[in-house]
Amino acid sequence: MKDAPPESGADGVEEGKRLIRTGGDRGLSLAERISERFNRLTWGTPLHAMRLRGRHPLKLIAVPDDPFFGDAHRGNALLEGVVRFRGEDRPIEKLDFARPDWTPAFGDYLQSFAWLRDLSSVATRARGVPIAEAIMRRWLAAHGEKVSDPAWRADIWGRRILFWTAHAPLILSSTDLVYRSSVLHALARGARHLDRGADRVQPGAGLIAAWSGVLVAGLSMPGGDPRRAYGENGLRRALDQSVFEDGGSVTRSPAAQLESIQLLTVLGEAYAARRLTAPGFIEETRGRMVTALLGLCHGDKGLSSWQGSGPIPGDVIEQLVEATGVRTRPLKQAREWGYQRLSAGTSVLIMDVAPPPLARLVEGGCASTLAFELSDGADRLVVNCGGARAANAQVPPALAEGLRTTAAHSTLVLSNSNSTAIHADGTLGRGVVEVELVRHETDTASRIEASHDGYVRRLGYLHRRVLAMSPDGRDVRGEDMLLPADRRKHKAPTVFTARFHLHPQVQVTPTADGLAAILRTASGHLWQFRCKGGSLAVEDSIWIDGRGRPLTSQQLVVTGASPAGGTNVSWLFHRAK
Repeated sequence: MKDAPPESGADGVEEGKRLIRTGGDRGLSLAERISERFNRLTWGTPLHAMRLRGRHPLKLIAVPDDPFFGDAHRGNALLEGVVRFRGEDRPIEKLDFARPDWTPAFGDYLQSFAWLRDLSSVATRARGVPIAEAIMRRWLAAHGEKVSDPAWRADIWGRRILFWTAHAPLILSSTDLVYRSSVLHALARGARHLDRGADRVQPGAGLIAAWSGVLVAGLSMPGGDPRRAYGENGLRRALDQSVFEDGGSVTRSPAAQLESIQLLTVLGEAYAARRLTAPGFIEETRGRMVTALLGLCHGDKGLSSWQGSGPIPGDVIEQLVEATGVRTRPLKQAREWGYQRLSAGTSVLIMDVAPPPLARLVEGGCASTLAFELSDGADRLVVNCGGARAANAQVPPALAEGLRTTAAHSTLVLSNSNSTAIHADGTLGRGVVEVELVRHETDTASRIEASHDGYVRRLGYLHRRVLAMSPDGRDVRGEDMLLPADRRKHKAPTVFTARFHLHPQVQVTPTADGLAAILRTASGHLWQFRCKGGSLAVEDSIWIDGRGRPLTSQQLVVTGASPAGGTNVSWLFHRAK
């Protein structure tokens, strides 16, 4: 994305902004697909196999700390002999890495050895070692000597090196010298593989993982200084490509943002294990990323749901921030990342004001432009359905894809279509290209005016949304406008639907006049909702929780039809008690 020159506001918040979606968005180009295919084919050549052999040092000179807690639910499953991830279970004794029968998400969790963090969080070394070794032996038998995809994907190897080194006591405590040698040989071969392949990963958390793996290998194995210098240059390039100036991930995914912060933090621990100071650009980038991440957190300190990510709980975010050592306040507006934050009193509002991410940068991008979420203290009020890429395995694939649509977000839908097209193969098509943004901060209100062109090409209307929050946070006023963008003549009114998805714990009571509703939060606070310019109804909805489970909820739905000259619908959330 690129932006127009901003106008500086009195409080440092930029008042004017234009975000433009750059480049095509039908996935990789033909040239990129050919290059990627060629790179994968070279993995199986004798030349690449010879490069990987070499002489491998059979020891680690440093073991970094992993300062992050794992998932106790998944860790306890491992103690029971089961690998569990997002509702998908596989008995350890039946794992067959040569014939995978699991989903890609489960495969990435298993192949990256991220489960070592979960196991170490619930088990002593004595109890955890046999479990870790059992899985490691199965992996070595299938992939220790054979270079293949996805096991040898560069981003997977980067993550694997971080987890293998940080949790070395779980995988290298065996008295079996042949087994230990096999693990260390595989580690060295993986590092050599990354030396040549790290730059072939798309920008984002995967590219950061790949180059972090190169660096951790250089810090943890003998003779690694040349690799460390090479890795630092590569990581600097990776961060430049993967992180906007405001600290947001180019994937626009909060989950990718969180993982990137974790990767850089474990990398910092690798430097500390060698009693070295990490380069300043690593710490500086991580600080910006933490600030941006906090800008997407609600009053319950958990993340809002955007671009396929789920509502990651507040305790996870708090532990993340504590582990980084970064002390900062939430970012009001992440301009390039594309999120705006309004907060006053106990209210927090987070809004998406950018085009969707490019398809080649993230799987499962969402057509969520101009959607928002609203919370009151620890209670979430207005949400997005969320979780398109965080939903557990029990969520039907069709429903998971439906979570990416505009209708699954709290924004306006025109003619029952997405603001950005979602193709059958999962990539994003035509739609939002340009988003105009103006933000005002005054003593009486905080105000955001934004518009997108996602419906211009197909339907001839520009969608503009205005949001304003009172200084005490008790009033959130909004207006959705449909503005004619060309001279085409509409033969019939165009139907619009403004959706406000509610958190499952919010109780809804419509008023007798059909234009309002009373909303009661889990804490007993009452909010009034009123609208003008459309008909109000209450319909069923769903919300993907922090564990990826779909929970039933409700939504406020305001419907109407726009004449050729355009229309507007206004609405108000007022905290009555």
